[in-house]
Amino acid sequence: MALFLFLVLVAVALGLVGVVVKGLFYLLIIGVVVFVADLVLLGVRWSRSRRRPLR
Repeated sequence: MALFLFLVLVAVALGLVGVVVKGLFYLLIIGVVVFVADLVLLGVRWSRSRRRPLR
């Protein structure tokens, strides 16, 4: 969960810098890609944890 939150913070920071600083639009794109990859990572971990039987 800590990795998820860290990647969300990195994506937000890159997105903000990409929007605010003129000429660094590519950082916004990188931020969006990191955010999407983070959501995929969360989905994979969530689906794995659901398959385990309850003890």
